[in-house]
Amino acid sequence: PNPSVSFFVRCEREEQVERIWELLSPDGSVLMPLGAYPFNQRYGWIEDRFGVSWQLIVAPPSPRIVPCLLFVGNVCGKAEEAMKFYASVFENSTVGEIARYGADQPPDREGTVMYGEVRLAGQTVIAMDSAQDHAFTFTEGGSLIVDATSQREIDSVWSALSAVPEAEQCGWLKDRYGLSWQIVPESEMNRMLQDPDEERVVRVLNAMFPMKKIDLAELRRAAGFATEA
Repeated sequence: PNPSVSFFVRCEREEQVERIWELLSPDGSVLMPLGAYPFNQRYGWIEDRFGVSWQLIVAPPSPRIVPCLLFVGNVCGKAEEAMKFYASVFENSTVGEIARYGADQPPDREGTVMYGEVRLAGQTVIAMDSAQDHAFTFTEGGSLIVDATSQREIDSVWSALSAVPEAEQCGWLKDRYGLSWQIVPESEMNRMLQDPDEERVVRVLNAMFPMKKIDLAELRRAAGFATEA
């Protein structure tokens, strides 16, 4: 993982921010020191000892933990485009508030996204542009999972998002911005893979490993379950 995908943690009180900061700090790396900033009275960005990045902030804790996408390098300036694109892919999705960089905030270009929110089928996702010199970009170390409920949904989302054919494997794909997604029938796959029948689990895994896009009917056949239309 790297800071291109991080998690905002919204806390009601400053002491909650400080307590979580202390728990994440051992053997971690500070990306932005904990302190007061023009946009918030108590904020800090830290990478924990596992390489996972967290942004702690005083804000209404609903939702409490929110994934954040940082658009850097050759996709810097595309955060707003990406939010609109993602909202078009998933039903019941809307782009929310957007705060933009001003003319006095170089190297970021005026009008690009300093902070934005998009709600994707009930899940809030934050997006930001950054023109700073970053030594990272999106990788498979940070991905978003779509728990698809049908083959129709798998097909629809896959067709809309997948933009890098060589990255397609076992339900994983990369979109036009380099962000990784897992398009899987997670609830049903968990049921298959947690089955007490070990031979059934092996059959399901052997069927899944060669797949690019998940074929739900084929997994059901491998598991010995009735297929659905």
